[in-house]
Amino acid sequence: MNSYESIPTLGTARVATGTSYFLGEGPIWDPVRGRILWVDIMAGAVHSGRFVHGGAVEAEERYDFPDTAGAVAVSAAGELVVAGTHRLHYRDVAGEISSGGPLIEGSERRFNDGKPDPRGRFVVGTKGPGGELLIRVDRDESVEVLDDDLTLSNGLVWSADGLRLFSIDTMTQSIYVRDYDTATGTGGQRSLFTRLAHGYPDGMTIDRDDHLWVAVWGEGCVLRISPHGEIVAKVDVPAPHTSCAVFAGPELTTLVITTATEGLTLQQLEEHPLSGRLFTIALNAKGVQQPLWAGRSRAQTPTLEG
Repeated sequence: MNSYESIPTLGTARVATGTSYFLGEGPIWDPVRGRILWVDIMAGAVHSGRFVHGGAVEAEERYDFPDTAGAVAVSAAGELVVAGTHRLHYRDVAGEISSGGPLIEGSERRFNDGKPDPRGRFVVGTKGPGGELLIRVDRDESVEVLDDDLTLSNGLVWSADGLRLFSIDTMTQSIYVRDYDTATGTGGQRSLFTRLAHGYPDGMTIDRDDHLWVAVWGEGCVLRISPHGEIVAKVDVPAPHTSCAVFAGPELTTLVITTATEGLTLQQLEEHPLSGRLFTIALNAKGVQQPLWAGRSRAQTPTLEG
């Protein structure tokens, strides 16, 4: 199943949930409330859970949104922003859901992966027929286009110092990097960081040594990629459609990995019955706490923590 058999393995992630998700994606660690959030995109659902014994994740709450849920981010106060099909949806601390205006258009296009930048602005990409976008959405929902020529805008993450933005274009198997002005949210000219030879890069996260951890759709693994663009290690996952990863827990040493059943044949589902579940693995590597969303209810400017 795995084209990266020659890469040193750090182990096999263990199944963490009893429920499978059709398109589990976008896990984030909420350090304020000590919980994990993730989405099931086509169900329009955001799930919330906590670590229990042995690295398992106990799902606690589900929040349903009006259409798809491409990504979720949380503010320090506990507000949620969700990338819907063409607009952003917001859930306030009282649980009320509201929706912003349409930011993209096209019946075959929807928002996909997104994350807050180091100042809490929401950066999000699109999936569609081509010419896909990566945009920054400010508090007033004004939009700045970072890219407009992608095949499928996917995972993104900032370097540990917040000064570089890494982003994935899945169908070209490419990971890009650019300088990023945290004060203004302006991105510099992108350049190719690395390109995978096998599988499709999907979601990703980063550790304190600026190694990327990239979930590879179709390969059942998460690759660790050095600051020089070299694949140096991997985590095996017993589910071929590995979609995203994040460092979670108080010490940011547990990697939480989402997977999907989308696109798998009946035979593949029989061969990989754990597909669609969350997985975890404890690692020696330590993650970087990703920025929180700036929120809507009050001025917040979260920053990356050491």
